[in-house]
Amino acid sequence: MISKAYSTVLYALATIAGLTLVWLMISVITSVLMRNAGLQPFAWLFTSGEYGLLYMTMLGAPWLVREKGHVHIELVTAALPDWLRHIVSRGVAIACVAVCLILTWKGIELCLKNIERGDFDTRAYYYPRWMLTITFPISFGMMVIEFSRFIIGSELMHSGEAGIHE
Repeated sequence: MISKAYSTVLYALATIAGLTLVWLMISVITSVLMRNAGLQPFAWLFTSGEYGLLYMTMLGAPWLVREKGHVHIELVTAALPDWLRHIVSRGVAIACVAVCLILTWKGIELCLKNIERGDFDTRAYYYPRWMLTITFPISFGMMVIEFSRFIIGSELMHSGEAGIHE
């Protein structure tokens, strides 16, 4: 039941990231059309695009890890024997978990500091900064779970096949 709820959240965040990509396309096209028409684009249009880049990246990252959609190079692992590739792949996953744990902790600290100080981003409108930084502990925390699946699960992060396989 917890696994299903977690997967629902993971896919919901990935959907939000995808919809944010659509918004980025719309906001850029609108901004360009307004400039070409001699109009000044709305300030919030640019700012929402900046926020969108952060949200899209952070909210989509855990899903990318699950789907092995993140960038990694198989050239080295493809040259390794199976037993060594298993060790290297799990070692890389352990390193990824360690980095994500640190970034989760630092993200929590940053978000709590933003709440404590009452920080706002005031460029186009007043936007509570914690609403931006909350994405760090959520995203990196979920990536800890996703990378952990490559440590304790039967599936490896690295296939051992070099080249493009799409």
